[in-house]
Amino acid sequence: MSLHQETVLLNGHIIDSLILAKVLDIILMMGGAFDLEDMHIGTTREEPSRARIVIRASSTTLLDDILKAIQPHGACAEREADCRTAEAPADGIFPDDFYATTHLPTQIRLHGQWIDVDRIEMDLGILVDTRGTAARALPMGDVRQGGRIVVGRDGVRVAPLQRPRERDVFGFMESQVSSERPHHHIIADVAARMRQLREGRRQGQADSRVLLAGGPAIIHAGGRDALTWLIEQGFVHLLFCGNALAAHDMEADLYGTSLGYGLAAGRAVPHGHEHHLRTINRIRAIGSIEAAVTSGVVKQGIMAACVRQNVPVVMAGTIRDDGPLPGVITDSVLAQNAMRAAIPGVGLALLVASTLHAVATGNLLPATVPTVCVDVNPSVPIKLSDRGSFQAVGLVMDAASFLSELARLLGRSA
Repeated sequence: MSLHQETVLLNGHIIDSLILAKVLDIILMMGGAFDLEDMHIGTTREEPSRARIVIRASSTTLLDDILKAIQPHGACAEREADCRTAEAPADGIFPDDFYATTHLPTQIRLHGQWIDVDRIEMDLGILVDTRGTAARALPMGDVRQGGRIVVGRDGVRVAPLQRPRERDVFGFMESQVSSERPHHHIIADVAARMRQLREGRRQGQADSRVLLAGGPAIIHAGGRDALTWLIEQGFVHLLFCGNALAAHDMEADLYGTSLGYGLAAGRAVPHGHEHHLRTINRIRAIGSIEAAVTSGVVKQGIMAACVRQNVPVVMAGTIRDDGPLPGVITDSVLAQNAMRAAIPGVGLALLVASTLHAVATGNLLPATVPTVCVDVNPSVPIKLSDRGSFQAVGLVMDAASFLSELARLLGRSA
């Protein structure tokens, strides 16, 4: 049987981050074989290690599949070559064999030089500028005919996530999801990270914003006051949500209900099912959420705190929305673009009680952004991990308990 082979290199903290073990395991599990021809192990925590691996496979197809599978772990071909590009055949269409990005830091080789790919995100293509000196990740719908798109995998390399120095939950970058695991130490680590980011933001440091993507269960379950406090105290700097969270938040202020359920009384109230509709109608008559807050119609809550603290809000609509509220982006592609444009500068993402917004936000985030996914349904953090957001830490608990404990650890009194 003839064997096909390729030599790849691994560099970095490949021992303590278990990257080498993962790569070798993938090769064997997929039916390939390897020779570890050269190996240098760093003698200190700071010194990187390197490995030279010869991969053998029974066919070019299998070899290609193995190389594709190990590339996200930082394995790159020893034979260095510039990346290949092809013109987009039409608007909105990538050329055949386009390189599909991961959300890991990525570089391409142009004119013998490795350059960073800007705006990296999973499941996009790579556009090379007309001068051949810069590159950025590009959604399929944004490509224009004639644009130079990277094809194949030659001249492309990714940097795997390294285990960070901090001894916190994010140091493991793995999504082990269980409803029976203790939560306190994880929330404490999140609180410590948020405290650091708030201080960094006050000092003008880059990538120090905290993003929260949330669903209406935050209101229904009783997490509204805690999230409002977090925004008012400068711990949350960007909010992604849908029509429902905003509507029920303002319903709670105007009527004391959420989806018609009395938040103080603890029971459904007469005609309460109309309250969210009347809330939406009133805000539409005023013209905007900002005007409703500044005029004093909406006095308290999450949306009021966002307006007063100048926290940007991206509201992405769904087909089930009532109204919707002014400011809700009803075109899903435009909503995705608005979320994508807001993400630069985010240093921590909290995805709370919203399957749709959790997965959508996770798809847009670079792998370098620590992420926490909180939901009572374990399938939500599992789905997020399955979609590729392996850096997300999953917490199976209700939104109110998470936000209340988080706020308490950050200084909110009972």
